[in-house]
Amino acid sequence: MAGALEGIRVIDITTFVLGPVATQMLGDMGADVIKVEAPEGDPTRDIGQRRSPGMGSFFLNLNRNKRSVVLDLKQPAGRASLQALIAGADVVVHNMRSGAAARLGIDYASLCAGNPRLVHATAQGFGRGGRYFDRPAYDDVIQGLSGVPGLNRRMTGQPGYIPMLLADKLCGVYLYSAIMTALVARERTGQGQEVQLPMFEAMAAFNLLEHMADHVFVPPPGQPAAPLGYGRVFSAVHRPLMTRDEPLCIIANTDAQWHRVFELIGRGDLRNDDRFATIGRRMENVVTLYDLVEAALKRKTRAEWLEAFAAADVPAGPANELADIRDDAHMADVDFFQVFDHESEGALLMPRNAMQLSATPAAIHRGPPRLGQHTDEVLAEQGSLRGGSGECR
Repeated sequence: MAGALEGIRVIDITTFVLGPVATQMLGDMGADVIKVEAPEGDPTRDIGQRRSPGMGSFFLNLNRNKRSVVLDLKQPAGRASLQALIAGADVVVHNMRSGAAARLGIDYASLCAGNPRLVHATAQGFGRGGRYFDRPAYDDVIQGLSGVPGLNRRMTGQPGYIPMLLADKLCGVYLYSAIMTALVARERTGQGQEVQLPMFEAMAAFNLLEHMADHVFVPPPGQPAAPLGYGRVFSAVHRPLMTRDEPLCIIANTDAQWHRVFELIGRGDLRNDDRFATIGRRMENVVTLYDLVEAALKRKTRAEWLEAFAAADVPAGPANELADIRDDAHMADVDFFQVFDHESEGALLMPRNAMQLSATPAAIHRGPPRLGQHTDEVLAEQGSLRGGSGECR
């Protein structure tokens, strides 16, 4: 079945992680994503093991469902080819700083007059109008600014990053969402627009969803504001709990769920304990509560508890290592890991797109491209590309 974005052409001038996450998602949904690369290619092509030059494992998992075109944007011919590609595109995405984009003539002001239907999307470290705008930024810097090391220090006493490219990946999903929103608006108005995704602001908003906590209330003059931070997640018991053999993750929220937990651990008397009668009281006494639960969990194995909690409809699961995800039975049921037969790299194992659309499903229909694999093919199509008409917004 055709993807939801079949017929949408995306010019992808992004590198590393954030931009490629967003454009790969567009490609999964059926868009024709044309990855424009410098002659040396996206730097991630050289990260990880590889079977062929420029096809490192890191690159492979971020660039499926794309066609690769090599253009030397330092040369007039390369810039002219890029302009021609964008003139007939629906979406252009880049993660350059504003000065570099303007010098290449791919800033929104330069492009919208020739293609007013264009959705022009950029990912930057910081939003326009702020004093940090146009500073360089990568995942570590944005994790730092958005409070992630402080969260870890509050929890463990030591500042630290989340051990993943959290800001890059999450902001890539935000960028995909923003592009899709702009495409929906274009269907209604006929007009494209500029889309900006500043990483600092996006990560700050994300981190503060729960951590605004009582700080959301503006205090009367002279009264101090409430502190930031959602207290439950900073508790020493906010961690997997130990059973007889392996750690287990359990999170009961409702009164009914906790009543079932109390029965399962042989402490039905706690149903009538005022310390645990409501969610508010449980929050106030969370250390005592979880100490009681963990002591009971140590009487049985993790497998026994998981079976009991599943039967009682209590949310629980194992504390997995990364390798455990690969072997998870549910993942096998839903065909999450898919083997793609790449024309030059052989069998590749790829996680499928998790979004499920019944009529226009996501799919892996094209393997990650070799550097410049589609240059001649794409440039030969330029005469058939369509431009836009209307006014810039």
